[in-house]
Amino acid sequence: MHGPRGETAMPALSRVTSRCCNARWLALIYVIFAHASDAQPLPKQTTLPPVFVTAARGPQSLEGLIADVTVISPEDIARAGAQSLAELLARVPGVEIAMNGGPGSTSSIFLRGANRGHTLVLIDGLRIGSSSDGATAFEAIPLEQIDHIEILRGPASSLYGADAIGGVIQIFTRRSEGTLAANAGAGYGTYGTGIASGGVSGGNGPWRFALQAGVRKSEGFNAIGNPANFSYNPDRDGYRDESGSGSVTFRLAEDQELSAQFFRSRANAQFDGGLGFDDRTITTLTSYSVASRNRLASFWTSRLEAGEGDDDSVSESGFGPSRFKTRQHQYGWQNDFAIPHGNLSLALERREERIDSDAGFAVTARNTNSVTGVWQWRDGPQALQANLRRDDSSQFGGKTTGALAYGYAIGDGWRASASYGTAFKVPTFNDLYYPGFSNPGLQPETAHNLEAALRYARSDFSVGIVAYHNRVRDLIVFECGAAACAPQNIENATLKGVTIEFLGTWGGLSVRASADLQNPEDDATGNLLPRRARRHGSIAIAQSWQGLRLGAEVVASSERFDDPANTIRMGGYALVNLTADYALPGGWTLFVRLDNALDKHYELVADYNTAGANVFAGVRYRF
Repeated sequence: MHGPRGETAMPALSRVTSRCCNARWLALIYVIFAHASDAQPLPKQTTLPPVFVTAARGPQSLEGLIADVTVISPEDIARAGAQSLAELLARVPGVEIAMNGGPGSTSSIFLRGANRGHTLVLIDGLRIGSSSDGATAFEAIPLEQIDHIEILRGPASSLYGADAIGGVIQIFTRRSEGTLAANAGAGYGTYGTGIASGGVSGGNGPWRFALQAGVRKSEGFNAIGNPANFSYNPDRDGYRDESGSGSVTFRLAEDQELSAQFFRSRANAQFDGGLGFDDRTITTLTSYSVASRNRLASFWTSRLEAGEGDDDSVSESGFGPSRFKTRQHQYGWQNDFAIPHGNLSLALERREERIDSDAGFAVTARNTNSVTGVWQWRDGPQALQANLRRDDSSQFGGKTTGALAYGYAIGDGWRASASYGTAFKVPTFNDLYYPGFSNPGLQPETAHNLEAALRYARSDFSVGIVAYHNRVRDLIVFECGAAACAPQNIENATLKGVTIEFLGTWGGLSVRASADLQNPEDDATGNLLPRRARRHGSIAIAQSWQGLRLGAEVVASSERFDDPANTIRMGGYALVNLTADYALPGGWTLFVRLDNALDKHYELVADYNTAGANVFAGVRYRF
């Protein structure tokens, strides 16, 4: 029995009439009538200090930030030369990946050793993912649509609610900078992999807009390498992805703004499901929203947003077709206040989850109403942030989470911080209601995290070390007893570790390095959690000379195990990747990347092949 994207699973249906009409009308009325002034032109673009929005639900300067974060800029994405989002994230501190084969295959992210469903993924502030299996289809989010990415490590349910036990990955699609601009790119490489993309953005008076489109395809390679595996099929498992995104912003008056955005990706990926059938999964991710941002007083800014995030997965295999569709209606109203002692943010949210599947679920809907408060305070070298959130679910009742973080600038570039936070994850619809293999009595998983950090920064380099201890309780584990197989809340796990990161730039030379020393283990057995290593990290060095940039990186991991009993061992590996790009006059850039240059054989999932030495080359244009 297979669920979304070829994973073993269990989902649901029985059409439930949506009760979101009142919220939708309120959003529409607010958007139309919240503005009393005439339309004004957008201000000219100015250079601002780098900010991070995910750690406090609003802009924070990266300098002196308490949270453990990483920002992947547009330049980082272009220069990395990665062919997938999972490959790009694998270089980020605290992140490990698993892939069921080659390009377009099911990809999982483990953040700080947490499970694949313990990382919340947002696209432009909207949740995206499957409520049936609890994971996000990273393989269906193409890099061509991404402007930049923010990664927040550590529990964040006190900011965003369920699922953020390991952290949050927020993806931002491309936006207009005001002036007319265009971009295009194309490339081709090993395994018949080809990419083409293009976009345009600009503005006129009070309007700004951005549009982006792209297509990716690959003939791939055989996903499963072990002929003894039941699903083995000696064919090439390729994929094709077509995607688009866009946004429009209209400025009605000073500090009064309306906006809308959309993102859509359709990925058609083949996988091995046994001899004699061309198995494939078609995954369509969609998100769209409208928002109104208004300064209601000198100390008060309001943002009202309504949107939807969909994950539609259709599998065609020798066992017959299957479909699992998640639809999440999301509404939010956030108010930010400048108060005498800091800044206060208060937010009201509602999320309506609906499942549509041919599996025959007994329950196909649940709603969650939430209230969140975030207080930030700074005084000289000191910084404090406190979060408190209440989530009331129609399925589980109420859950309260909180976090407290303190930072102190010691002086001469040194900064120390400490934090404590709680988080939770609700059971998936598969866990609760999949016919014959479910348990409707399951309770949410919970987590308690304590961490401390020490950082040093100068103008040319920075170094940081973060130690964390995250205790996860009531983990849901699929167990088979004498009568039946079903998920149970029976396990506890401890995720503890140390992350070290170094960033440096000296003239044309740049260095990026990180190492994770961790112990994500089952408390009862002491075994490593599946597909996670005790040690992993990367180092990248690049040198630029008059438009030419050469880079080399090593991505490494110690051994992992593919099963909870730690009997199926996957050896450690070290991959060497080489990159080069050359900037030509007129906005053109030539690039080439050689991945796995030493042709290392390794596994991310037992029995599944990974790419050998492969090259990809192309051209980018921007004006």
